[in-house]
Amino acid sequence: MTDAPVHEEAHGGGLGSRLNWLRAAVLGANDGVVSTAGLVVGVAGATESHAALLTAGLAGLLAGSMSMAAGEYVSVSTQRDSEKAALATEKRELREQPEEELDELTELLSARGLSADVAREAAEQLTERDALRAHARVELGIDPDELTNPWHAAAASFLAFTAGALLPLLAIVLPPASVRLWVTVLSVLAALALTGWWSARLGAAPTRPAILRNMGGGALAMAVTYGAGSLLDMAGV
Repeated sequence: MTDAPVHEEAHGGGLGSRLNWLRAAVLGANDGVVSTAGLVVGVAGATESHAALLTAGLAGLLAGSMSMAAGEYVSVSTQRDSEKAALATEKRELREQPEEELDELTELLSARGLSADVAREAAEQLTERDALRAHARVELGIDPDELTNPWHAAAASFLAFTAGALLPLLAIVLPPASVRLWVTVLSVLAALALTGWWSARLGAAPTRPAILRNMGGGALAMAVTYGAGSLLDMAGV
């Protein structure tokens, strides 16, 4: 059956870390494409100045990439702090009340379908091997060896946003003025279709909804900003 490889991959080791990288990369790339495209298309609706388009695109790329990196760093740092605090609390409880923690681990394993005797034996063996790791994984859903890394997430977001933003920037400044708008729109829609497909495949999710969401959001953003730029141009602003 075709679902088997996806099922096995989704339950492989390091899934949480891989999905965290995927989330940061896809969000960064999509935001880079859509926000920069919206910016340069909006400016294109108001002026045909090559310098204005290049300036707006570069400013959007730099501001957006730094903003994404800073946001990811703060967000993931908070998550990491929470994980470390939870592990510290669990370590203290294991030291101060080991029997209660053993009973708790037994109950958690029983709740997952093990019989009482088997759950108790498993809890004792896991506790003897590494009590903190056992409670971290079973009780907290945390792998002590794979805590989220804010620097990795920030770097992934920065690079992904920059890569995504370069496409509409180059598409709006390189072609002749007569076709630059259509080249940009088509390039952006193609890129959003690709990132939608990529994110869905790596996340073992249906590809069609992801592609349509990405393309629809990008098309709406460009239409709104181009309309706003055209109105400003007609108003002589």
